Amino acid sequence: MSENKTELKRSLGLLDATSLVAGSMIGSGIFIVTSAMARDIGSAAWLLIIWVVTGLITVAAALSYGELAGMMPNAGGQFVYIQRAYGRLVSFLYGWTVFTVIQTGVISAIAVTFASYAAIFFPFLDDTLFKISSSVTFTNSKLLAILSIILLTYVNTKGVKTGKAVQLILTSAKLIALFALIILGIYVGLKTDVLVNNFTNMWDASKTVLNSDGTVTVTKLAGTAILGAAAATIINSLFSSDAWNNVTFIAGEIKEPKKNIPRSLFLGTLIVTIIYVLANVAYLALLPMQGAPGATTVFDSGIMFASNDRVGAAAAGMIMGNVSVFVMAALIMVSTFGANSGLILSGGRLFYAMAKDGLFFKQATELNKNQVPAKALWVQCIWASVLAVSGKFGDLLTYATFASLLFYILTIIGVFVLRKKEPDTERPYKAFGYPFVPAIYVVVTSAICIALLVYNTLNTGLGLGIVFLGIPVYYFMMNKKE
Repeated sequence: MSENKTELKRSLGLLDATSLVAGSMIGSGIFIVTSAMARDIGSAAWLLIIWVVTGLITVAAALSYGELAGMMPNAGGQFVYIQRAYGRLVSFLYGWTVFTVIQTGVISAIAVTFASYAAIFFPFLDDTLFKISSSVTFTNSKLLAILSIILLTYVNTKGVKTGKAVQLILTSAKLIALFALIILGIYVGLKTDVLVNNFTNMWDASKTVLNSDGTVTVTKLAGTAILGAAAATIINSLFSSDAWNNVTFIAGEIKEPKKNIPRSLFLGTLIVTIIYVLANVAYLALLPMQGAPGATTVFDSGIMFASNDRVGAAAAGMIMGNVSVFVMAALIMVSTFGANSGLILSGGRLFYAMAKDGLFFKQATELNKNQVPAKALWVQCIWASVLAVSGKFGDLLTYATFASLLFYILTIIGVFVLRKKEPDTERPYKAFGYPFVPAIYVVVTSAICIALLVYNTLNTGLGLGIVFLGIPVYYFMMNKKE
């Protein structure tokens, strides 16, 4: 087989694609973000509503994406859809943002999370190797994070069959573990009155702030203030539910993509939505919504003040006691390792598609003897490792989440654009509930973005800045080619 062959081989079925959707979505977020959300909204009912709305938004987007995936079953996914609807500049800005921060930033953040939980078993990982500056410290755990990125990249260069096997095993393991946590959590929790207490005055919303002196400030929320707080904190659950679109990046390797991609998008997002809502029910059955900072017990800390926001570990502690620290650490290590396996597998295909269109390094178009874009994968690996070392990935992720939502909105609007521009193009799958479901997604997500602009102006502005920085880069690349 030719070393520089440039056409991908279709070898992934529906189960593989669904595994990639679910596996890429479930990282560490579900075990952590509920604490911050509880402080932001202070109400059990509103907390669950936010998670349900997140799930509905995600499933609605997936159902709408299905039409585009059926029309364009090619490697690159969202990049290809945006280009078809809006042209090369907008598609480059998407690819630019994905490469500079969204995909690589998530990979690096997940790798660091994986390594930090490994330190629970191997404390020496927290030791400092050397300092580059006062803000950049290189620890053993950062070295492990980089090694995990390199290992998963290497595994994925060995062929899509190897990558899909690893992905399926890891996704299955974390789904089984999560269902066990949910079932045991609800079973144990229902033997107490915690859930009933959490739903007493369940609509009373408030924002809780832990001050630097250790005191707590609680502000009651009512009317539009509740909606504003919900719109601001939903960014946490949306981030935890992201990466479902990664399966579209590998469309060129999926069997019967016109059928299997829409189905995998729906099934994967639905499965994760159910798991996320039930996980939060389990948290509310085991732990009080409110709590006290610095409390001596897991129960008294509550959901709001779980140690380091590790509400998943706190919930497990109520089921298994002290051993839960190690059980949850192992679960999160499997979860994060599995998520990165899927993200690394799919991300390289996006950059491969960009390169084929002349919008990325030319060498990224080449496939190795295993018919995978190895050079694109290694470029992704290098930049993700740089972000992991820099320690700035957390800031970058915050900035880019807003930009990521904007591109989701643009892509869904693309369904309407292409219906008008290309009415006669074959559409093996048509967006469910068109035009209402796609329109509702656009309206709801746009409202969230407006609320973020109002309540988190700095980070949303920086997110836009990262996107717009790609404009001069695009024209520089175009001039260089002439």
